[in-house]
Amino acid sequence: MAKNIDGLYTESNEINKDNNIRFNSESQNHNSTQHSDAEHDGNHQSGDIPPSEVFPVLLKGLGEHRELTFFHYHLIDLPVILYDGEYGLKIYPSVNSMNNAGIYTLDHNTHQIVKAKDHHQTPALDLSVTSLVVFQWISIVIVLIAFIFGARRYKKGENEAPRGIQNLLEATIIFLRDKVIEPNVGGKHISDRLLPYFIGLFFFILLMNLFGLIPGGHTATGALGTTAGLALTALIVINATAIKEIGLGNWFKHLLGGAPWWLSFIMIPIEIISMFTKPFALTVRLFANMTAGHVVLLSLVGLIFYFKSLAVAPVSVAFSIFMYALELLVAFLQAYIFTILTAVFTGLAIGDHSHGVEEKHAH
Repeated sequence: MAKNIDGLYTESNEINKDNNIRFNSESQNHNSTQHSDAEHDGNHQSGDIPPSEVFPVLLKGLGEHRELTFFHYHLIDLPVILYDGEYGLKIYPSVNSMNNAGIYTLDHNTHQIVKAKDHHQTPALDLSVTSLVVFQWISIVIVLIAFIFGARRYKKGENEAPRGIQNLLEATIIFLRDKVIEPNVGGKHISDRLLPYFIGLFFFILLMNLFGLIPGGHTATGALGTTAGLALTALIVINATAIKEIGLGNWFKHLLGGAPWWLSFIMIPIEIISMFTKPFALTVRLFANMTAGHVVLLSLVGLIFYFKSLAVAPVSVAFSIFMYALELLVAFLQAYIFTILTAVFTGLAIGDHSHGVEEKHAH
């Protein structure tokens, strides 16, 4: 098929050279795009990828996809769910069915869904299921199954020593409770109430990180949308906990940062910016660390195809193995850092009032 397309394009070029047919500027741009796609597909099918395209092709797998694949094997098309004031709610089983409907189309340059009538306007809301969303669901299911299994083991043998997955979960939970959450959020009463959230947060991030290290897998935390969603929930938990524990009045007093009231016009804007800077830092830190490691790892592998020489392979593979081991460490480390920073920010939002709150609940 690629050869036929290239032949048609060559023939059209000859016609253009003979000036037998004139194309307007819009048709020329459209034909140019078709030729570029056909040439790109032809190169991929023949396995002859130009050196300049090696790294873009490898790094393309890091983004979101509207199909579920394992390496180059297509597994399943993912549904496209769109909402717009002009067309209402539209649900398509795949991108191809969406294109055939003629209302929306996928822009291959920006990889965004746009309206077919102008190829510029995007739908108001894109709720489509992507490959990264699927891996988030898989992480949630695995966490639920693991904890349900562990809870049943405890109910069956309350006096028995934990073993297997039960022992692993218990050791991790005790470590998070005693070393991460309770020392930072401001007391046992608060940590016990927030313990389910922090445990779920840690294991959810950890599993999403680890899935990116499985050959053919995808790292959901390598998308800004995922890390931003996690940071947004952290922002809500931090401030909701602070308001509940110290009261709305004391929470507003924190906006002064301990300064006199006549400096409120300076301090309040600074504190509000600081309030949103913390979740922003959580978002970028997790996204950047998980993405950077994968970029370096794929770039090292890409050197073999870039230079087209097996002499590069030993060095490339050796550094790739080292980076893979480092990525494994980073997967655990970033889940730990996100969890402990959320706990620290919660404790800072509560402030010195946490000791009074703890004493009140102790009585």
